[in-house]
Amino acid sequence: MKEKEVKNFVKKRYSKIAKSGASCCPSSESLTEQARLVGYSEQDIKNVPEESNMGLGCGNPVALAGLKEGETVLDLGSGGGIDAFLASKKVGPKGRVIGVDMTKRMIERAKQTAEKYGYNNVEFRLGEIEDLPVEDNSIDVIISNCVINLSPDKKKVFQEAYRVLKPKGRILISDLVTEGRLPSIVRKNLSAWASCIAGAMDKKEYLRTIEEAGFRKVKIVSESSYEFDVSEKLKGKITSIKVEAFKF
Repeated sequence: MKEKEVKNFVKKRYSKIAKSGASCCPSSESLTEQARLVGYSEQDIKNVPEESNMGLGCGNPVALAGLKEGETVLDLGSGGGIDAFLASKKVGPKGRVIGVDMTKRMIERAKQTAEKYGYNNVEFRLGEIEDLPVEDNSIDVIISNCVINLSPDKKKVFQEAYRVLKPKGRILISDLVTEGRLPSIVRKNLSAWASCIAGAMDKKEYLRTIEEAGFRKVKIVSESSYEFDVSEKLKGKITSIKVEAFKF
């Protein structure tokens, strides 16, 4: 399947999500309950604008990133901005948060929310995570929440992350991986791509890709597995992991 075809399909899907405010994956749970299930606390949910919670994550990277006041944070695939807004409170007025997303409507939605609620230390930039609109050696911490699996070129994503991080900078990423390769029928299904399934990489290969980009002390902070059900023929098991790594 061609990279451009995947990206165009994902963009269209997430443009619709940005317009409707609905989750990418059908669920009987409310968006608030979905947030709780992937790791957001009651306080986290209360501390961000309601419209920023779109049920798109598979974890809560901000809770594990150990953010400090004054740091500059980059959110890869920032979506409606929930993690960027949580991070902004951690880094304070002397810190800065940059969200990057390839979907124009998502960026517009997040910018409107930031302006409405007065998030002066947060900005959102339109761009692809394989080609970040961010300067070299300018970021203290990179977070990302269930987005890198959507990229057809994960090696390039981690190379870009390494480029923009300051020396001794770190990443804390929530993402979906597999134990072994997914069947071809899943990997070739565009709906499965947009649902964060088809692009999921084997866990060992995922960690190796991070190391090959130059990162050190790569480790899984936590993980949990669950069943996915995209359609009658597209069912199986997938694993949510939180990965930490450093640039030295």
